[in-house]
Amino acid sequence: MRKTCIIFGSTTGTCESLASKIADKLGIAANDIINVNDFKAEMLSEYDNLILGTSTWGAGDLQDDWYGGGLKILQSNDLTGKTVALFGCGDSASYGDTFCGGMAELYDAVKKQGAKVIGSVDADNYSYEASAAVINDEFVGLALDEDNESNLTDERIEKWVEQIKNNL
Repeated sequence: MRKTCIIFGSTTGTCESLASKIADKLGIAANDIINVNDFKAEMLSEYDNLILGTSTWGAGDLQDDWYGGGLKILQSNDLTGKTVALFGCGDSASYGDTFCGGMAELYDAVKKQGAKVIGSVDADNYSYEASAAVINDEFVGLALDEDNESNLTDERIEKWVEQIKNNL
């Protein structure tokens, strides 16, 4: 596996916890799990692969810390040659019309800058109304719902990691 980091934004700690679970499954070292508040543009040269995680807030928005600079870094750097995988957490019962929509903004940013995005997930196995993060009946990354479907989290992570690890 080429040099990989996980960059996450977390308000309540849920997304951070999920980042750690994914890192454990992929054998990513703790110092390569980066809070988006600590993410600097210079770090892009250190990694071949980026796994980006966000919770979804408001009307399908990214977690707030991403707007503090992380999103701008992604939008203003050439990501050609980088492989990116996305994961997001949301609440499909209370916010079923914007479930995991925050991933869409990350997806759009990295695609526009030339990254290869991997790890889409079939949306049929989820209970939600709508999501900006669904393209052609697939989430652009791993969608997780710790509020309503936490019993499925470990299995979903396991399948997703198996799907992406050979591309990292």
